[in-house]
Amino acid sequence: MAGAEDPLGQGLVRSLGRSGGNFTGLSNHSIELYRKRLELLKELVPTAGLVAVLRDPTGMGGWQVAEATARERGWKLLSLEVNSPGQIEGAFKAAKSARAGALLVIGGGIFFPQSQRVAELAIANQLPAIYASRPATDAGGLMSYGADLDDIWRRAATFVDKILKGTKPTDLPVEQPTKFELVINMKTAKALGIKIPNSILVRADKVIE
Repeated sequence: MAGAEDPLGQGLVRSLGRSGGNFTGLSNHSIELYRKRLELLKELVPTAGLVAVLRDPTGMGGWQVAEATARERGWKLLSLEVNSPGQIEGAFKAAKSARAGALLVIGGGIFFPQSQRVAELAIANQLPAIYASRPATDAGGLMSYGADLDDIWRRAATFVDKILKGTKPTDLPVEQPTKFELVINMKTAKALGIKIPNSILVRADKVIE
């Protein structure tokens, strides 16, 4: 696996130190980062009384982290579960009807290939959004925070090499990401009429002009 969100929670491995089966590789540590993503989003849009959370059925772990964070801080979330690409537009209509002021996109199998469409709908509905990884920001999303996926995919090759040379997957520990990146798309910020605070800009690893 190259970038599993929660290999232990999903039951793919018995432990991170020893997989205990035929699965091993790298985790992108994404589940735990939803707290930070939500905090960044509220820092960007402190006036957002309601934050919509776009997720598919695989995003339950991220939703639970976001929900716990919101409960601690007294923030309000609106859960928008999407089960197919055809439901994405309806989810945005629900967010608009509820007067959501910002959007947290929980990465999943449905949304990754739909990154450009989600970004376009977020702009069309004037919803500042944060995503789990840079490809979404490259596709037009406003902001992302997560593991450097290019680094993870490069490191995955070392697992392939070891297994092809005879190492058993069960003997290889699951590796955690070592590089994280905050990416901001200034073109999208302009389209949304948003000024990115300096407190966020100075932390950005990449700014897309």
